[in-house]
Amino acid sequence: MNPLAQQLCDTIAQENPHVYEMLSELGKQMYFPKVGILSQSAEAKAKANKFNATIGTALENGQPMHLKIIQDTLSAYNPKDIYEYAPPAGKPELRAAWKAKMLEENPSLQGKPLGMPIATNALTHGLSIVADLFAGPGDAVIIPDKNWENYELTFGIRRGAELVYYPLYNQQRKFNADGLRSALLAQKSKGKAIVVLNFPNNPTGYTPGPEEGSAIVAAIKEAAEAGINVVAVTDDAYFGLFFEDSLHESLAGKLSDLHPRVLSIKIDGATKEEFVWGFRVGFITYAGQSDAMLAALEQKTMGIIRATISSGPHPSQTFVLHALQSPEYKAQKQEKFEIMKGRANKVKALLDSGNFGDVWEYYPFNSGYFMCLKLKTVDAESLRVHLLNKYGIGTIALGQTDLRVAFSCIEEKDLQELFELIHQGVLDLDKVASK
Repeated sequence: MNPLAQQLCDTIAQENPHVYEMLSELGKQMYFPKVGILSQSAEAKAKANKFNATIGTALENGQPMHLKIIQDTLSAYNPKDIYEYAPPAGKPELRAAWKAKMLEENPSLQGKPLGMPIATNALTHGLSIVADLFAGPGDAVIIPDKNWENYELTFGIRRGAELVYYPLYNQQRKFNADGLRSALLAQKSKGKAIVVLNFPNNPTGYTPGPEEGSAIVAAIKEAAEAGINVVAVTDDAYFGLFFEDSLHESLAGKLSDLHPRVLSIKIDGATKEEFVWGFRVGFITYAGQSDAMLAALEQKTMGIIRATISSGPHPSQTFVLHALQSPEYKAQKQEKFEIMKGRANKVKALLDSGNFGDVWEYYPFNSGYFMCLKLKTVDAESLRVHLLNKYGIGTIALGQTDLRVAFSCIEEKDLQELFELIHQGVLDLDKVASK
């Protein structure tokens, strides 16, 4: 093992041996090189006041060389804030601004040990880092049966982990904390589990209420007390889009100092929070550990970043930072929130109107971008294809009965027509089946 990797492992094992046990073999081997091009370039940047011939960028007239045709479209920004490489852990000013935002929006994180957010190439990259550092062949990754399909690729296909499912809803149509608890306790022989909590949920748009949140935390604590090391990952992709009386903050805070066997990892994406899907800016933040532990985990995370993408895109990090620092930021964010809330409320009013109950029911939703219909009479994939071919309507089929509808991308005035046409599509297939 590289001496730097060994040093990080020794620190982690000394600070919390349970977290050391959580690391995958790759996670144990990973380190960020302190002697090499990046470190030497950083030293030169600080001290080389005559000539700096280190890193592979080009300079002209004292600023990063660039094409005028590109700079003309980005003239509001200084070339040094868009053309140079961003540091592997991200633009320092952006990391600080995102941490301040997290603390403001998540009171349960305040006063807890919290690492500086590390910039990722959007949220998926953050999950991939978690998979690399903590998931290996046979490790259990516990997710609900209604989940984002990319978890299978990220944790299962890439890292060989075993995905363990539990029903998202219980019989009361609330979050199934008992199902989560059972899935966790079933891993006692392995002594380790990775739990991914995604609220608002994709695909259902469901976020638990405060009591449900407490039950989730209690289930994870019970597993830890039973001797299971739990990597608790909060996938907060749609954070902030809470339209009803659900939890309005991440569970990362309550999980951060829950038990020595629990490691809280918060994954964020400016992607959807700031409506900048193509910018590919996200963050991974470790919580509830000692300063030495947080520093060691940051070094291992930077090692993964260095080994895969080297560093994230600088322009989009600058753009997000500019937004966060703008006086108009909160007002504009609230404006978009109200639009999204209006769409969600409209969908719920339509579904509660009594006009469609003969062919479907819907899963509880109160947040995010999506909702899911549970079809009573037709196959979801057959309906998806029929809607696309006959009515030019795109939806997502999930299994035999579930059809995901993203109200996020439909204007409120068009939602009634959308659901009327989906309903008509069901009737079309019912008519064919009855012949």
